[in-house]
Amino acid sequence: MAGDSLGSELTSTVYALDSTTIDLCLSLFPWARFRSTKAAVKMHTLLDLRGNIPSFIYISDGKLHDVHALDLLLPEAGAIYVMDRGYVDFERLYALHQAGAFFVTRAKSNLDAHRVYSASSDRAAGIIADQTIALDGKATSKDYPVHLRRVRFKDPQSAKTLVFLTNQLALPAATICTLYKSRWQVELFFKWIKQHLRIKKFYGTSDNAVKTQIWIAVSVYVLVAIVKKRLALDASLYTLLQVLSVTLFEKMPLLQAFSETPTTSEEQTADKQLNFLDF
Repeated sequence: MAGDSLGSELTSTVYALDSTTIDLCLSLFPWARFRSTKAAVKMHTLLDLRGNIPSFIYISDGKLHDVHALDLLLPEAGAIYVMDRGYVDFERLYALHQAGAFFVTRAKSNLDAHRVYSASSDRAAGIIADQTIALDGKATSKDYPVHLRRVRFKDPQSAKTLVFLTNQLALPAATICTLYKSRWQVELFFKWIKQHLRIKKFYGTSDNAVKTQIWIAVSVYVLVAIVKKRLALDASLYTLLQVLSVTLFEKMPLLQAFSETPTTSEEQTADKQLNFLDF
């Protein structure tokens, strides 16, 4: 997995922070009003990219802005938090910085800052600029009073230019770009949860019923991921889930359930089977 390879390159723990909105029917879930004709809840997730396992999840109403999830975290010194630009709040990012944690995010188009220093860049690798900057905004310069690093990257495949902000000054610019790219693992986590664990259909309509079903889905994902890791299985999480679903009530070792050749062969029991036409 991408998270595993990334973890082998870095000594720091890398987390991806994001949220997904789970739509609900307003007539059945009036307590989750999101808009005038829509209901929803949000699942805020901090994904540990070393094994793509969620280390923090908070379920809120659909109106809670993503940036408020930063207030719920206990920053881990030395860890790297990868987020999209919806989490750009310089006061909160500075709190991460003061806690000894690092962040990688995308800059908003209206960023008010000036260049302090430019490092050498590798344009052949898509690194257009690697700069140290200071914020100029009246409020933002007070919220984040120290220098930031700005990396401008042009994707050679899409030709799209992306601008990253980070307080990590030691890693190569290419690694900063790779870190942000790894954020898509949390998107894949949300997609997997919704597609394979039936999180779009709920068996109850209360607040507690919805949250309970979401937590059950997350627990199933984590347990299957642990089984895959500990047994060193090559099969995908989806395949493992399907195997477990059809062998749930059978008493057998897990390795036997996932083995291509069952331990009890058909030949051993063939002599005990009666032919349907034999009377």
